[in-house]
Amino acid sequence: MTEGPVPPGADDPGEPAASPYEPVELSGQDGVGAPDPFLRLWTPHRMAYIAGENKPTSTEAGSGCPFCRIPGLSDADGLIAARAGAAYAVLNLYPYNPGHLMVVPYRHVADYTELTRAEVDDVAKLTQQAMRAVRIVSAAHGFNIGMNQGEIAGAGIAAHLHQHVVPRWGGDTNFMPVVAQTKVLPQLLSDTRALLAKSWPTD
Repeated sequence: MTEGPVPPGADDPGEPAASPYEPVELSGQDGVGAPDPFLRLWTPHRMAYIAGENKPTSTEAGSGCPFCRIPGLSDADGLIAARAGAAYAVLNLYPYNPGHLMVVPYRHVADYTELTRAEVDDVAKLTQQAMRAVRIVSAAHGFNIGMNQGEIAGAGIAAHLHQHVVPRWGGDTNFMPVVAQTKVLPQLLSDTRALLAKSWPTD
């Protein structure tokens, strides 16, 4: 027998046996089925929305309504950017664009015509402040602002009124949402909330 070092995986029990397979480098396509030319950006937060996560099963006020429950959390846990006397501004958990906020009265009320003068004033004031804060943080080019009144009009939670403040930028409606039906969000919601709260105007 020839003296000398034993090749790894041969007769040396201290070394693992050599694999008969060539090493394979994983890619973004692994596990998605038949190979095709497309890369995939996964947006599981949208599936949670589609599946109805956090959607109340009742129209009643209370802990079953997320907009009633959120004000009882800390600002960080509830993703609240700012509070006023009769309403608050909170990040949308399933945003259409980065910085998508909602302005919500504390009171569980469905219809805009049912708001008190103080609630109308605070919803309007917080909407203005939300626009200013988003412009400071991310230089939004424009906004979509509005509320869907009733399920037939597209309100996800129709029983508790909420006004959307959606920042817009030139080119934000590109091939991703139009063709791929995918929205890419480059920042965690908690980080967005912290930036907006820090830059929220007081007037």
